[in-house]
Amino acid sequence: MIRLGIIGTGRIAKRFVYDAWQGLDVEIVGVYNPHMESAEKFCAENHVKAAYSDWNLFIHAIEAVYVASPLGTHAEYAKKALEAGIHVLCEKPMVVSGAQAEELFALADEQQCVLMEGIKTAYSPGYKKLRELLEEKPIGEIRDVEACFTKLVKPGLREWTHLEDCGSMTELGSYGCFAVLSILGEDYVESHHVSLRNENGVDIFTKVFFSYHSYATGLVKSGIGVKSEGELLISGTKGYILVKAPWWMPKCIEVHFEDANKTQKYTCEYVGNGLQYELEHFVKRIKGTQMASGVTKEQSIKIAYIMEEFLRQEKDYRIVRK
Repeated sequence: MIRLGIIGTGRIAKRFVYDAWQGLDVEIVGVYNPHMESAEKFCAENHVKAAYSDWNLFIHAIEAVYVASPLGTHAEYAKKALEAGIHVLCEKPMVVSGAQAEELFALADEQQCVLMEGIKTAYSPGYKKLRELLEEKPIGEIRDVEACFTKLVKPGLREWTHLEDCGSMTELGSYGCFAVLSILGEDYVESHHVSLRNENGVDIFTKVFFSYHSYATGLVKSGIGVKSEGELLISGTKGYILVKAPWWMPKCIEVHFEDANKTQKYTCEYVGNGLQYELEHFVKRIKGTQMASGVTKEQSIKIAYIMEEFLRQEKDYRIVRK
């Protein structure tokens, strides 16, 4: 039984605890928050054994950790945990600096620890089925991938107001970027984005465009103030694959051809919030019974660079706007 701790007491940490019971060889032994009152409240509400505000006590009680704290703290907590020989599952985006991502993976290798980014879609049965279908090339050569993830967030919440870790791209863009990179590869030629912003200059809807020489294109749409159809569309030379909304919780996959009578449909299991899929993968990797699939090291690093470039341009925009 792997002793797992949680860093952070927000919404995603609560969903993680809810999903973690599902027959996995892991025990959540405690939660860490530098504010003890928050840690104790989380434990009481979510039936977690122990609350910690002392880092050393927390780290000595666990073998692995799920980092679910605010984005700006991910790098620090992941690094401290890895330095202590603790395996790390980190919420997306893991970091928003390519150099930091490379540093963390190098440290994980040095410490012989597992470091894994928690983009839950990558580990779900539906996405695994999609990967199997793509290997069979039913739609010929892939020429375009479009992934959309939007949700309406009430003004005043963190995603809408906190200039350091807010906005649609950092909140939701990792999912779409993963889809494009995992299907088309990491070697795109160029990317650029356009955003719609609220009164604070925070992006509430962003499109990121990718080009792959002359053979393929990608599009990622993320929104917290604009609602759109949350589908994944993969276009090829012989047909297209549609993963119906919400594609990041994939339950229905359709393969379409010019002849509509040849349409193929697949249904896939997806239980709860889906966080148990990434946790199961994480546990198996720690035990050495699972290869490093799902979100690869290369994809995590590339996503970090994408986020870094996006935030650099956003910072420049806000400076000019002032």
